[in-house]
Amino acid sequence: MSKFICLNADVGELPGNEGRALDRAILDVVTRCSIACGGHAGDTETMTSTVSAARDLAVRIGAHPSYPDREGFGRSRMNLSDNDLASTLLAQVRTLQAIASEFNADVAHLKPHGALYNDAAKSEALAEIVVSICLDTKIPELIGPPGSALHHKAQQAGVSFVAEAFADRSYEADGRLTPRTEEGAVITDEARQLDQVFSLVESGSVNARTGERIAVPAQTICLHGDTPGAARSALLLKKALLERGVSIKAQ
Repeated sequence: MSKFICLNADVGELPGNEGRALDRAILDVVTRCSIACGGHAGDTETMTSTVSAARDLAVRIGAHPSYPDREGFGRSRMNLSDNDLASTLLAQVRTLQAIASEFNADVAHLKPHGALYNDAAKSEALAEIVVSICLDTKIPELIGPPGSALHHKAQQAGVSFVAEAFADRSYEADGRLTPRTEEGAVITDEARQLDQVFSLVESGSVNARTGERIAVPAQTICLHGDTPGAARSALLLKKALLERGVSIKAQ
C-alpha cells in the first residue's frame, strides 16, 4: 500500500496583495489550511479572500485562533483570565465560520496559533479551553502536536485529533519544537526540509537538533507560509513526495 500524507499551511497572516499571492501559491500545494481569524493577524478582507481561494482549490479550511496580541503576533496571553481567553477564541472562530458560510464552506478543523499552540500542548487547562472551542463551534477536528495535552484532551472529549509535524522547524530531544530564540530553530535549507519530511513520512521520526533520534508520529505536515522561499519550497516538496510514491491528501 502506498504511503500518504496531509500537507497544511497557516495562511491569511500576511498583509496586502503580496500576502494574498503567497497564500494562493501555498494553497496550490496543501490539502488543509488554517486561516488567521483576527487574534494575531487577519481581518474580514483577508479571511474572505483566503476562504474563497481555499474553497476554489478544494483545500480543507480550518480556523487559526490565537492570543489576541496583534502587536506581538500572538506571543502574549495579555493577562487574560481563562473565561476571557475562551471568549476571544470563540469570537475569532465564529467570525471565520460566518465568512465560510457565505461561501457554503465548512470550517473542518481548529489549530491554535503560535504561543497558544505551544502553551496548550503543555497545559491541560489551556488544552481544555481550546477543545471547548471545538465543542462549542461543532468543529470536528483539532490539529496539534502528537502526545501533547491537546492530543489527550481532544481524545477525552471525542474530538478527532490530527497529529502535526513541521517541515521547517527543528526539534529538541524531548519532542518540543526548538524555541525560535535558538539558532537553527527554523530550517530554511530546502534539502534539509526535504530530508526531514521524508523521515517523518517514512519512519515517523526525525533527528533532534542535538542529534538524538525521536519519534514524531504525524498525520499532517505544516509548511509555514512566512518562512523565506515558502512557495518554492512547497512546490519542490510536493513534487519530491509524489516522485517517491507518496500521495498527498487531507486526513
